[in-house]
Amino acid sequence: MLTTLVDGLGFAEGLRWHDGKLWFSDFVTRRVQTLDLGGTLTEVGFVPGVPSGLGFASDGTPLVVSMLDRRLLAIGDGTLSVVADLRGLATFPANDMLVRPDGQAWISTMTHELWYEPLPARPLAPLLGVSPSGQVRVAAPDMAMANGIALLPDGKTLVVAETHGRRLTAFDVAGDGTLRGRRLFADLGDIHPDGICADANGDIWVGGLYAESFFHVREGGEVLDRIAVPGCWAVTCVLGGSDGRRLFCAVKPVTTPTDMRTGHSRSLIHWVDVAVPAAA
Repeated sequence: MLTTLVDGLGFAEGLRWHDGKLWFSDFVTRRVQTLDLGGTLTEVGFVPGVPSGLGFASDGTPLVVSMLDRRLLAIGDGTLSVVADLRGLATFPANDMLVRPDGQAWISTMTHELWYEPLPARPLAPLLGVSPSGQVRVAAPDMAMANGIALLPDGKTLVVAETHGRRLTAFDVAGDGTLRGRRLFADLGDIHPDGICADANGDIWVGGLYAESFFHVREGGEVLDRIAVPGCWAVTCVLGGSDGRRLFCAVKPVTTPTDMRTGHSRSLIHWVDVAVPAAA
């Protein structure tokens, strides 16, 4: 059974568990915040360009994707600094991110402007790679709106949610962050995946955005478990907590298409304990 950790957010995204706290971005308030297990919120930074994907450099510095101006930023003591400029390769807003412990990052990019236009007929955009020194390149072209990203426990397999493709796609990862061996990890049928995370078995928890459920999926497509969130978009999830077995789930009650543009969006973060902990 899901337990609510916090209510009254705008649109929570980019969940990450780090240093004993849950970190997340809020699209509507444009804040990066942390949340402890008692439900106490702390603001870490304000990102005018809308914060999304989160991660941490090799020295622990918080990193955030600034969506609308398409930059990767570092968060200091109340300040933001540019780590990488994505505008040369990202035509539309940047989105989610995964950062490896050595600082190598992968950033998904959108196929259209946020909330403002219909989807193109062939919605494809690249997955970007950013080296620890800030060099940007196309890690994988022509993704059907890459979204959530997870690294499997072997450290050699990257899994990316393709929202419009309704699938999870896997890549082999080289030491320098280069991706090869693109292949299907799981066909999700009519499920549009958003945020994802990996567990210690190499299985994936998926936010099934419009399916109003989170799914536990094995390579090949077998659904191991389903957590329903009736009446809500299942946005993203991450494993954390003291033993790595607490699944945090960000949801947004389904309302009107314009609520986010007008600042009337509402978002919650729930949790539930699961059997298999997070990938180390």
